[in-house]
Amino acid sequence: MHPGVNGKKFPEKPAIIMAGSGKVITHGELNELSNQGAHLFRSLGLKPGDAIAIMMENHHLFFPIVFAAWRSGLRYTTISWRLQPSEVEYIVKDCEAKVLITSKFLEQTANDLNASLDGVDKLMLDGTASGYESYEEAIQDMPTDAIEDECQGGSMLYSSGTTGKPKGVKRELPLTPLPYEIEDEDPGLGRVLLLYGAGEDSVYLSPAPLYHAAPLNFNTGFLASGATSIILEKFDEETALSSIEKYKVTHSQWVPTMFVRFLKEDPSIRTQYDLSSHQVAIHAAAPCPVAVKEQMIDWWGPILHEYYAGTEYNGITMINSQEWLEHKGSVGRPLFGSLHILDDEGVELPMGEVGGVYFGGETATTFEYHNDEEKTKSAMTEQGYSSLGDVGYLDDDGFLYLTDRKSFMIISGGVNIYPKETEDLLVMHPKVADVAVFGVPNEEMGEEVKAVVQPANLSEAGPALEAELIAYCKENMSSIKSPRSIDFEEELPRHPTGKLYKRLLKDKYWP
Repeated sequence: MHPGVNGKKFPEKPAIIMAGSGKVITHGELNELSNQGAHLFRSLGLKPGDAIAIMMENHHLFFPIVFAAWRSGLRYTTISWRLQPSEVEYIVKDCEAKVLITSKFLEQTANDLNASLDGVDKLMLDGTASGYESYEEAIQDMPTDAIEDECQGGSMLYSSGTTGKPKGVKRELPLTPLPYEIEDEDPGLGRVLLLYGAGEDSVYLSPAPLYHAAPLNFNTGFLASGATSIILEKFDEETALSSIEKYKVTHSQWVPTMFVRFLKEDPSIRTQYDLSSHQVAIHAAAPCPVAVKEQMIDWWGPILHEYYAGTEYNGITMINSQEWLEHKGSVGRPLFGSLHILDDEGVELPMGEVGGVYFGGETATTFEYHNDEEKTKSAMTEQGYSSLGDVGYLDDDGFLYLTDRKSFMIISGGVNIYPKETEDLLVMHPKVADVAVFGVPNEEMGEEVKAVVQPANLSEAGPALEAELIAYCKENMSSIKSPRSIDFEEELPRHPTGKLYKRLLKDKYWP
């Protein structure tokens, strides 16, 4: 995994193509720009093991900067540009970044951060602001050859904070002298990419924000394999489909909410573009509703590949389309390590029973939550297993089915209700654009089921639509799982990666 190898092998080949602007970075330029960035970091006094923070939109220099940090032995934290300044300040300070790199696009946030980040070197792309130097000017006179002490760094990414303050997921940095190659027996991302057939002939479409774990890691992996990454500045259904045709995309990655948006578009869009080059469509981030995945396989063919993993990378399951059609709703079997379903006392449950999902094996306990010993301990068991906080069960063939996150479970009259099933049903209703289901207080039952719906047409929000949707639920599932009431919102607080900030909705109903 080294940009210098590809830079010498095919210097003129596009490494990065921005779908909106058409801006191209070749593999030769990626190598030289990342070398200049590495020299800049050394000139600022950064040593292997030090940390930087990167906060920018999907920008053509995003990966040259990431590779510069990687080949400098630095720990890099990529931050959502949608966060409030106070949230960004918390992450920059918590990750102990010595440098913050942002862009002119985020000038207002950058200005708000300037005074609070005294002592942090601040750099800006596409211009400058008070307290920020130009990144482009800072690297322009730097050498384009490699630094003498090249060694492998790595990321420390923060949880999305859907249930509380985000925490950094930390591992020991390899600091292996470079160059370094992906090995076939590598139990991490390299092995995953090989299973998906990634190589120098691949064209990878990336429609999600680059700061998130999956786009960050898969893009760096494909680029290191010599492939070309097509990066959407922002997700748009038609732009994504037209890009598959235009660039002859072979691999792509999605989240279920993108599939839902595809399926809610005018059906004529499905035949307008040539998708014949498309060989592998990877999806993750949240379990995909069965009805949604069935329709996507009908449309795209059996090219969907799902995986279940977290930023913690304590384990991973995988499932292809053929396996999924035989185990509908499953997120697969472990690629490495083992799966365990435990009750609240840590006792292993038999096949088919619902409990906490835990990974065992060589990667299960190789992470920690930065500056949070208690959270690290709570994620791990005495047996050496660790959990991402999800609930599910295994079938007789060892395939995992996720029921929901443990923190989202509703207990109504002593009955455990997992809102995902209700959400999966409601999101398929033609008048629903998005939905969140959670528990709200009920004096008699403890909790009752509440739905908050983003209607496809806001003008239809009201008692009539509420009654229609509740009746629809009761016709298709047990009444105890159906919402007792439905509220309407113009838009739900959903992360671009597909994760729902359910806490922001739920907290309004709890004193």
